[in-house]
Amino acid sequence: MDSLFISVNAVVPLFLIMVAGYIIRLTGLLNEASARQVNKCIFKVFLPLMIFINIYDTGEGVSLQNNLLFFAAAGVLIEFLVSLVLVLLTEQDNSRRGVMLQGMFRSNFVLFGIPISMALFGDRAAGTASLLIAVIIPMFNALAVLALEMFNGQRPNLWGVLLGIATNPLIIASIIGILFTRFNWYLPNVLHSTMSTIGGIATPLAFVVLGASMSFGETGRCARPLLITLFMKLIVYPAAFVGAAILMGFRGANLAVLLTVFGSPIAVSSFTMAQQMGGDDQLAGQLVVFSSVLSIGTMFLSIWGLNYFGFF
Repeated sequence: MDSLFISVNAVVPLFLIMVAGYIIRLTGLLNEASARQVNKCIFKVFLPLMIFINIYDTGEGVSLQNNLLFFAAAGVLIEFLVSLVLVLLTEQDNSRRGVMLQGMFRSNFVLFGIPISMALFGDRAAGTASLLIAVIIPMFNALAVLALEMFNGQRPNLWGVLLGIATNPLIIASIIGILFTRFNWYLPNVLHSTMSTIGGIATPLAFVVLGASMSFGETGRCARPLLITLFMKLIVYPAAFVGAAILMGFRGANLAVLLTVFGSPIAVSSFTMAQQMGGDDQLAGQLVVFSSVLSIGTMFLSIWGLNYFGFF
């Protein structure tokens, strides 16, 4: 019964916030254009502040272990390579290939990793997730750009990939947070309180906007690539990599963080990237919507099972 309550408390609030966002959209208070603007503000202001504060608050109390870093990075790279082979074998349309490839390996780790880790293990786990963001997000961004450019008939732009990584607000916030922690730089209480309050807006507002952005049109046209991508993203990869992590001895907070790396739904930004880089944006949008909805169930079952069998 404790396992059930832990799972419910970690996942259901996120689902209810998404539902609230969808209802807000139905009332007309948020439309597609305004949701896009709010989402831009979240990723450029609120989320970076949240990440910085999470890292700063952990201080010297948490460090990113080399084995956790290596496992997460190697897992993402393996996902990319396996997915590349799979899309080449199962899809002929290049505009869909890039979107499917991106969808299979790129997770919404920023939005799901920190709140779920914090719900399960408190600030320490959230700090570990925040530190890992500095490594995983650049990988996601670089491989996502490569995935889409591989199938748009043009040569991948290496400088564009590097510039996108260097200017990513989440990466910048992570690096600044690590510097503050490493050199024991002090943040005045007034500034810390203000930044904490603003950063605290990030998660609920992001899930409201995610719910408001949901659209269930064009599902029939995208059914086959949708099913293949979601099956790999939400079932095969989480089972494979979390299982491997257990065999390698990961437990508790570190295992929870790895679960959110490999089990979170497809990143919302993948839809925007597909629009900008010649991918099938309708398929990309459907992948974001359905992975976000279905992941509530898969994450719930994963958390319940891992807690029930004593891995958390």
